[in-house]
Amino acid sequence: MIEFLSNYYLYALVFAVLGIGIYMVIASENLVKKLIGVNLFQTAIFLLFVAMAYIDVEGASAPVVPAEKNPGELLVASPLPHVIVLTAIVVGIALTAVGLALIIRIYAEYGTLREDTLREVRADE
Repeated sequence: MIEFLSNYYLYALVFAVLGIGIYMVIASENLVKKLIGVNLFQTAIFLLFVAMAYIDVEGASAPVVPAEKNPGELLVASPLPHVIVLTAIVVGIALTAVGLALIIRIYAEYGTLREDTLREVRADE
């Protein structure tokens, strides 16, 4: 078990951050803390994609145009997960910005960010 974790420590980190993010979304009553939990969850997914694209083999190289005649025999890392993560980071920033804007509007309207208090206020209306 220890040898497995020493070789695949990034996956253990992914599941730890994923668990913390899910816990924050479920257990927290504050909307800002829920948004931070969503961001942690997104970060864990980004780390998972990058960890899957990593190649830890002797002779592996970056995906560049090789000088050899047989490029099909080279062992290279796929750049596709990195491109997907870059796109997802932009989407995550937009999601965070919209979420914070909604949270500011909710606070201006109701004066609280607690989910249970917001339910009570909305039920009284």
